[in-house]
Amino acid sequence: MAGYAPHTEAEIAGMLSFLGLATVDDLFAAVPEAIRLAGGLDLAPGAPEPDVMAHLQDLAGANRPVGPSLVCFAGGGAYDHEVPAVTRALASRSEFVTSYTPYQPEVAQGVLQAVFEFQTLLARLSGVPIANASLYDGAAATVEAVNLGVAASGRHRVWVSAGLNPSWRAVLATFAAGTGHDLVDVPLAGGTTDWTSADGDPGVLVVAYPNYLGCLEDLAQAREVCDRTGAKLVVAFDPICAGILRSPGDWGADVVVGEGQALGMPLGFGGPYLGLFACSEAHLRRLPGRLVGETVDADGRRAYVTTLRAREQDIRREKATSNVCTNQTLMAVTAAIQLGWLGTTGLAEVATRSARGAHYCRQGLLSIAGVEPLVEAPVVREFALRVPVEPATLIDRLADEGFLAGLPLDDDASGGNGPGLLVAVTERRTRTEIDAFAAAFEKAVR
Repeated sequence: MAGYAPHTEAEIAGMLSFLGLATVDDLFAAVPEAIRLAGGLDLAPGAPEPDVMAHLQDLAGANRPVGPSLVCFAGGGAYDHEVPAVTRALASRSEFVTSYTPYQPEVAQGVLQAVFEFQTLLARLSGVPIANASLYDGAAATVEAVNLGVAASGRHRVWVSAGLNPSWRAVLATFAAGTGHDLVDVPLAGGTTDWTSADGDPGVLVVAYPNYLGCLEDLAQAREVCDRTGAKLVVAFDPICAGILRSPGDWGADVVVGEGQALGMPLGFGGPYLGLFACSEAHLRRLPGRLVGETVDADGRRAYVTTLRAREQDIRREKATSNVCTNQTLMAVTAAIQLGWLGTTGLAEVATRSARGAHYCRQGLLSIAGVEPLVEAPVVREFALRVPVEPATLIDRLADEGFLAGLPLDDDASGGNGPGLLVAVTERRTRTEIDAFAAAFEKAVR
């Protein structure tokens, strides 16, 4: 079958001439040759559709999904929480699934109202008054928060807690290479951030609450540093733990970010997930993405509009505070449905059951010979262990027993505390499952 070429040979030659290049391959000179595909794709022509489907099913059968195949004790930013039928049913309605960017409010009132409700719920959950219509994921939200904080403080030095999700730190470092932000890794001491070890006056502090090891950070200490130096405080919070913890806004956070996957989204190979972003009113004009607002129409009826858009086709992009021009609308609507269904008491119950299960599980695992806590700081629903075998080996062994044991920690992910295993518990885990996990764990570390 002949391929479709959108450009003629003459057009390609004209573009190359304009760029001062000889061949199309010259466009990819920056890509190391070792990772470039040599030749074309090796696609077998003429395979019957049933044969292709059978082959794809065989490939899919190699996956071991959480649930029927593996009982999940992994976390690190993505969690096996219950997604009730009401959330799945409402979020899959065609009105939400097919809706696109609401540039024309007169025909997009439904989705605008749904996003407005999401913003309202997130503002209440985070404890700061302004929430945007969502971002791609927690890592992207953290980058945008740092950009906001640097612009607001006028200083490019950013203190980043070693307890922040290591994947988020890597994304932040990638962006900082282009923006010129000076990232300073602040180490952990006993499981929480040692702010006294960092030098110079920062423009932004970034801290997770709880942190990647599951430990509960003292945000009062971070706020004190900000008050002393004039820095802006960015808190990456866990929206489930927010059901039982004081909100970041209560601790004086300037910007609150997070990963919203736990609010009604199943585990799915990394996405699509949801970036949470909220800030104090003082930073409203620097808000990335879009903000949906409530107003009235010419007849005095309640109506919804996009009040603020940081970068869109209809504004001067060179004046934009962010290059984000879209959001995870369907995921935000899903989170709003989940939060609305749970309510205040339901969210607190999910958080409490997760925390109780985690402490019960931790106690059982620490009773096994050779298993020790990686750090001693108080934890909420996730905890790190030092184990007597290689963490990756332990995970493989427990997978054979029907458990997704957790995530391996290298020295960077553990905040300099050495290799270990990160274990998480959600409200879905029963006492029977936890006891069986502990028994299999004991067998696997021998």
